[in-house]
Amino acid sequence: MATAAAPPSTDYAFEMAASTIRFGPGVTSEVGMDAVNLKARRVMVLTDKSIAAIPGGPLDTVLAALSKEKGAIDQVSVFDEVQVEPTDASFAAAIAAAQAFAPDLYIAVGGGSVMDTAKAANLYDSHRGRDFLDFVNAPIGKGLPVPGPVKPLIAVPTTAGTGSETTGVAIFDMPSVGAKTGIASRLLKPTLGLVDPNNTLSMPPEVAAASGFDVLGHALESYTAVPFYNRGPRPTNPALRPTYQGSNPISDLWSMHALRLLGKHFIASVKDRSDEEANAAVTLAATIAGIGFGNAGVHLCHGMSYAISGNNKAYYHPAYPHAQHPPPPGGPLPPPAVRAPTDFRAKPKPLVPHGVSVIMSAPAVFAFTAGTNPGRHVHAARILAGDDTAPAMPPSEKPDFSGRQDAAAAQDAGARLADQLRRYMQIMRVPDGLHDLGYSESDVPSLVAATLPQKRVLDLAPKHSGQEELSSLFKACMKVY
Repeated sequence: MATAAAPPSTDYAFEMAASTIRFGPGVTSEVGMDAVNLKARRVMVLTDKSIAAIPGGPLDTVLAALSKEKGAIDQVSVFDEVQVEPTDASFAAAIAAAQAFAPDLYIAVGGGSVMDTAKAANLYDSHRGRDFLDFVNAPIGKGLPVPGPVKPLIAVPTTAGTGSETTGVAIFDMPSVGAKTGIASRLLKPTLGLVDPNNTLSMPPEVAAASGFDVLGHALESYTAVPFYNRGPRPTNPALRPTYQGSNPISDLWSMHALRLLGKHFIASVKDRSDEEANAAVTLAATIAGIGFGNAGVHLCHGMSYAISGNNKAYYHPAYPHAQHPPPPGGPLPPPAVRAPTDFRAKPKPLVPHGVSVIMSAPAVFAFTAGTNPGRHVHAARILAGDDTAPAMPPSEKPDFSGRQDAAAAQDAGARLADQLRRYMQIMRVPDGLHDLGYSESDVPSLVAATLPQKRVLDLAPKHSGQEELSSLFKACMKVY
């Protein structure tokens, strides 16, 4: 790992932290007993309208489990107003509801939006009187450390994507600055994640594809992030070591195993939503990748994705709640792009699913970063191609940040990984680049401006990514395959 030779300004250690995870079909029904074990009397359940509308779905299972313990639990409050792709305003609504009810346990039933909203509600309920921007990542917020513990949170994911059940990160959109940002602290990690593959079977194929691409981004970005011993500055106090620390030997193992599960099962899980084995494997991959990136971090694909989704004004995904119309017949997956309807009574909200916004830049990003560690990029490409002979351990080559790497090796590594990513995108029929999301090259300056504040993740990129580099990357994303 070459840590002994690390310059004094960079770090020399890494930490591994994750929520307690319970995985298995049917574990959702145990949540009532978990609440009692946590000595909860007042329970606040957060979800969104789509989950709440599923007859006999995950929310009904959770409420039935809590009802069985009504002798020990005094009151249950359901907040079903969580917004898909949350904003600071939707966070504020959940925070107000939490402060009014004052629960002693939170349960999040839903995807990443629900889990992240529950984390924010818990934080500002547990530490009242703080300005909202106090804990929001700098430079948009003040980036202050969370001053102490929060209340218990049980996460029940219903999508196989974000891995939010394992992390202390809550992401949201700030329309006032035209970008996404977030709050990050190990103290925000859920106390328990109940990862139940039965809950993800209800995802339509379009949602399964978008969620899976988020997992793919988590695994690839954490695997290729700057190594922890090259990240600086070294913290003056171990409590100040950031949540995202750079790639490290433990996170590498989680990220690689998630890639292997995706290489074997991602396509099948989307093509056939009745394939319970494939669905369970990708659900597990989401949690595994969450542990990896929750400690190593993500970099350019996620940093750019926040600008892509935050500046979107033209794209309406057909499979998400804000879509006005279902996709046309002709196959289980949506057409490459669905434009806003011109004749409608209640205008839906434009929405690029997070996983779609992440994968848009991935072929260009990994072609760009390949030179820093060609071996890792080729290794990832082999795994995603289903190559069973790919080594179990990552290549031992030392990352090269000098800019003097072998140009031919770098180009070959980047092309191989980019080709695999384009193959997955074509099979899943996601939009063919930013043009299909309604962007043109005239939008590049605004996309770059919205990406530059994402310092927390940009600093984890293995290659410098300033205004000029980001401009080139966004231009390369206009058409992907």
